[in-house]
Amino acid sequence: MSDMRELTVQSRNGGVRFTVRVQPRASRSAVDGVREGALRIRLTSPPVDGAANKALIAFLAGLLDVAKRSVHIVAGASSRTKVIDVDAMDTDRVRACIARSLEERS
Repeated sequence: MSDMRELTVQSRNGGVRFTVRVQPRASRSAVDGVREGALRIRLTSPPVDGAANKALIAFLAGLLDVAKRSVHIVAGASSRTKVIDVDAMDTDRVRACIARSLEERS
C-alpha cells in the first residue's frame, strides 16, 4: 500500500511541483497510489498524439479542483514519468486531494 508521506511535493512560485508515473491504456482512469516519491496514475487514453498528456492534465485538474490551464507538464512529455507544475496550489491541498482520492478507491 502506498503512503502519502512518500509523495514528494515541492512549493514553487505560488504553486507546486510533483512527479507522476502514468500507465496509459488502463481499464479506468484513477490514482493508483504513490511509489518512490511519484504519484501513480492510470489513464484510459493511449499514449498516441498527446492523448494521454491531455487526459492527464484533465484528470489532475479534476482531482485537484483547478482549471486545466493551471496544470502544466514541465518535463517528460514523451515519457511515462512526468514532472507536473500546478499554479495557485499549496502542498497541503495537493496531499489532501490525493488522499481523498485514495480513500474513495478503497
